Amino acid sequence: MNRTSLAMIISLAALAGLLVILMTDGPRRHSKDAVLPVMVYCAASNQAVMEAVKADYEEETGYKLEIQYGPSQTLLSSIEVSGAGDLYLPADDSYLTMAREKGLLAEQLPIARQQGVVVVKKGNPNSIRSFNDLLHDELRLVQANPDGAAIGKIARQVLQQQGLWEKLDQATTAYRSTVTEVANDILVGAADAGLVYDAMLHTYPDLEFVELPELREVSSDIAIGVISGTEQPHRALHFARYVSAKDRGLKRYDEYGFRIRDGDEWADAPELSIFAGSMLRPAIDETITAFEKREGIQVTRVYNGCGVLVAQMKAGQHPDAYFACDTEFMQQVPDLFPEPVDVSQNELVILVRKNNPHGIRSLKDLMTEGLRVGVGHEKQCAMGWLTQKTLVEDGIREEVMANVTVQTPTGDMLVNQLRTGSLDAAVAYLSNAAGSAEHLDAVRIQGLSCSVATQPFAIAQKSRYRQLAGRLFEQFVSAESQQDFLAVGFRWQKAELPATAD
Repeated sequence: MNRTSLAMIISLAALAGLLVILMTDGPRRHSKDAVLPVMVYCAASNQAVMEAVKADYEEETGYKLEIQYGPSQTLLSSIEVSGAGDLYLPADDSYLTMAREKGLLAEQLPIARQQGVVVVKKGNPNSIRSFNDLLHDELRLVQANPDGAAIGKIARQVLQQQGLWEKLDQATTAYRSTVTEVANDILVGAADAGLVYDAMLHTYPDLEFVELPELREVSSDIAIGVISGTEQPHRALHFARYVSAKDRGLKRYDEYGFRIRDGDEWADAPELSIFAGSMLRPAIDETITAFEKREGIQVTRVYNGCGVLVAQMKAGQHPDAYFACDTEFMQQVPDLFPEPVDVSQNELVILVRKNNPHGIRSLKDLMTEGLRVGVGHEKQCAMGWLTQKTLVEDGIREEVMANVTVQTPTGDMLVNQLRTGSLDAAVAYLSNAAGSAEHLDAVRIQGLSCSVATQPFAIAQKSRYRQLAGRLFEQFVSAESQQDFLAVGFRWQKAELPATAD
């Protein structure tokens, strides 16, 4: 073998070795570094606890965070001007409301609550016991700027309602940019008292606080919001889920003296499960797919007749959420889903082949001798139960059922048999005809109110991911999703999911 051949063999071997490294250890070692850090705008009052959560998150996941601290209003202005960043965590969720109104925010996840108090040095040397004690001329009182800091804004609103703000404003020696600056003034003796949040004093062992009845309503709900312009929503939501998880970020918030909310369990990539009536599939399936991609999670869907789904749940299968075809089938599992919300309605129609060759105009026409009729199974789906109820109300149940050759658990099965010519007519939902306009016509059922089904959504009481399921619900009732429902024949109901417990 000559030297040239040997050199080529050695080069190829080295190249192969390099490829092996890049295909194995290389990506695993560098994949986290290749991801842009998540940028968080965070209120100064949360700095101490957020630094602890940041350290936990980066160590556990390998992903990096960049955090900018400051007054809530100032941070909001920065987001509005720059359009940059991934997450916004102000000291009060009213700033998230403002951000939503400006179109700057998408999802938000609840975290905790903090209470407004008077901060003093350990031992309360000035004996502050009442609101009037704050008004003494010799007392040096400092506050956070109400035009920039959350506690200043909330305190001004609450005290104005009590007619006390002007007095406190006149008694205030100075305004600071953040509550941290207020606490530091007390610590170094530059002031005697100030208004801060109770939780932030966890890192100030030489300070204590006094609760006053006039400040009882000066409290703030803390939540973290995803900035609309984020270029990495799945990474932003990954950290948002971490900081709001009961066994991760919320443990730190509790440790630092915050009054925590009820959060989800932590999972790097949660698997959410939903049971849904088959009739809902064309309205919700694309929304679920988009939700999976945005959150970076997996949603396991089980579509079937609601009677079948209820039987599965009673046998021990407990999904995180249930989207039922009708309230009747939600009411059969109240122990699992105690707070359903009506989302949409769908009406029963008579589906016939294109141009209606048998001239069917009403339910009574289904009694025509020799007609092959399909209906839903009464015990397996809401559609079948509702069909029986409608036929009974019209007084023609026995006559129509004499022509029924097929009873199925879903309307899709009836549509398929109509299209293949196995049936002449079927009683199904209007939404079942979606996508089959070239082959089928729908005949409306007139004058029978019971022919309309109402679809409720509910989150399982014992779900590990109640907050996550709640965000899926928000997507179901978004403007885009409503259009999907309307496009396939549903009617819309006003829907608002009950708040999860604290």
